[in-house]
Amino acid sequence: MNKIRLTLLALLVGSLAACGTPHRAAPVTERTIGSTTIAKTSAEDRNFYTVKKGDTLYRIALDFGQSYSELVTWNKLANPNDIKVDQVLRVAPPESSSARSSGSSGAQIGAIATSPGTEARTLSTPPSMTNGNKTAPRGEKRPYSDSNLAEMQKSESAVAAAPAKPAETPAASDDETVSWMWPAEGKVIATFDDNKKGIDIAGKSGQQVLAAGSGKVMYAGSGIRGYGNLVIVKHTSTLLSAYAHNKAIHVKEGQNVSKGQKIADMGDSDADAVKLHFEIRQQGKPVDPSKFLPSR
Repeated sequence: MNKIRLTLLALLVGSLAACGTPHRAAPVTERTIGSTTIAKTSAEDRNFYTVKKGDTLYRIALDFGQSYSELVTWNKLANPNDIKVDQVLRVAPPESSSARSSGSSGAQIGAIATSPGTEARTLSTPPSMTNGNKTAPRGEKRPYSDSNLAEMQKSESAVAAAPAKPAETPAASDDETVSWMWPAEGKVIATFDDNKKGIDIAGKSGQQVLAAGSGKVMYAGSGIRGYGNLVIVKHTSTLLSAYAHNKAIHVKEGQNVSKGQKIADMGDSDADAVKLHFEIRQQGKPVDPSKFLPSR
């Protein structure tokens, strides 16, 4: 009897000790949704820029391959000349509401689950055929029946018998369709490198400067320090060319220009000698013009 009492007492003490011990909160873990979420965050970061000391709106526009007026519009700037350090600016076009709506609808459709109670034995529709190769099944499920089985076997036979379509040649990107020419006659006196964002072409004061490719003038002025009288031509959504140190400019912002059209006179504005400083930028990043210009 005493043994039974001692055993019951030990159990009681153990249960009280357990009740008195404070519960530890479960460790919080952060769920990731895969690479899609990470990619989206990176893309959003690239859409914005934090103003640093010495920046001007013209310089930011050039560095991101956008027009000055677009930055003013996207950021609703009342005074474009009064941007402040640490101010965050949008440097890419805002997403359209239709694109956001489409993405949301796609996510909702992907989340729909099949209702319970469906027969365990189901039939899948056959995979579609593209260029003779199977692609992913469409995922349609049908309850098993002799009629459905016969219909699907018939569909499989028809797909297999269909002749394969020849592979289509992929369309060239917009950047590849731009036809280039040299913007000025003269000797190249400075080539592209990590410090030099373009090339320098020597010439005479007043010598004509030509558009190296067809496009639209997105900037014409002298508001970017170090470039003097500058013309920027946008050729595609990601490709532009810049023509600096001009004596005079003969085009206006928003004007369409054709390849070989005179856009300026060579000069030495904001430079130590008469020359044309020529840049090509792809997605705002300077690239070697020699990779685009024809050999001469």
